[in-house]
Amino acid sequence: MGDESQSARPLHPGGGANQLRVRAYNERLVLSLVRRNIGLSKADIARLSGLSAQTVSVIMRALEKDGLLKRGDPVRGKVGKPSIPMALNPDGVFSFGLKIGRRSAELILMDFVGTVRASLNEAYKYPTPDGIRKFVRTSVEQLSGGLSPAQRQRIAGIGIAAPFELWNWVEEVGAPPEDMSAWREVDLIDTIGEIVPFPVFQQNDATAACGAELVFGAGPNYSDFAYFFIGSFIGGGVVLNQALYAGKTGNAGAFGSMPVPSRSGHPSQLIDQASIFVLEEMLTREGRDPALLWKDPDYWHQLGATLDLWIDHTARGLAIAITSVCSVIDFEAVIVDGGFPKDVCARIVDATRKAMLKLDLQGIATPHIEQGMVGSAARAIGAASLPLFSRYLLDQNVLFKQMA
Repeated sequence: MGDESQSARPLHPGGGANQLRVRAYNERLVLSLVRRNIGLSKADIARLSGLSAQTVSVIMRALEKDGLLKRGDPVRGKVGKPSIPMALNPDGVFSFGLKIGRRSAELILMDFVGTVRASLNEAYKYPTPDGIRKFVRTSVEQLSGGLSPAQRQRIAGIGIAAPFELWNWVEEVGAPPEDMSAWREVDLIDTIGEIVPFPVFQQNDATAACGAELVFGAGPNYSDFAYFFIGSFIGGGVVLNQALYAGKTGNAGAFGSMPVPSRSGHPSQLIDQASIFVLEEMLTREGRDPALLWKDPDYWHQLGATLDLWIDHTARGLAIAITSVCSVIDFEAVIVDGGFPKDVCARIVDATRKAMLKLDLQGIATPHIEQGMVGSAARAIGAASLPLFSRYLLDQNVLFKQMA
């Protein structure tokens, strides 16, 4: 999750949170190694980083003094002094992550080790700029209220994960065109920056989810993988050599636009075959309330045959898309996640693996198809990661090169 994958302009430079300075490269390297390898001693860090033992000692004393690192219990060996394992201090830094979706918004408060401390959600028929501003203002105030004054001073910023061109697909969302067109004039970084007293960062929502999987999920197990996130509309991300590849415009992995034939053989896109809005339409035709998909996770388990049919439909579209993606890049794995309960995701992954067996895969190395580990909050978690990586951590590919 490097600079190429995020847009950011620090705002309110005099704010209290900005007293947490951006750490120097070697400090970020040490913090990243400790995050990636729990329980490292100073000797381990010196070996992995290539820095001298004296330099590592100086850096770690400074990081511990600043509350970013904490000591574990001494580990005694057969000879010599016991080693002291180090870990990130969960209370060392906090960040907010805002997900703006076409059916719901979510704000999370995340600590330095990636644990979500608190979250708030709001479902709606479609998002409006005024509605999002109100949600952020009240939610940031409420979640900040759960922190002590000292902890509030350690908020590094807020990251935003939102679809590019929110005004598109108006018909699918069922929103009045004039309401969605209002997003054309909105700069989210400026808009949210007027509400909060700390730096604001932004990233495409599916790319943010992919970044969360890379850092906190199954990502470290694979050098290269394609990532599909099924929300209101399906999107995705691309990881190459342990690095999130955002592309020229930050929209790499826009898998929803991939040509996928419909069941009747007519031309269509993956977005029309493997998105939650397809399930919404099915429920509407049956006279059931699709809004409950976003308000009540247990509602998914009441859908019966309708859910079965949607999963089958989704898996077919995913299998075709995965075949196309892997014919271009020889991905080691494909990771699938989405805005639904984990057991629903497991069923989609299993059905996709079976659908792949029905396709002609000659000339293509079949990738591992895995369920995402981060889950439905992946977009918000990826967003919350942006301030942390901007100030304190190195992205995955830099870290892996250092450790190689």
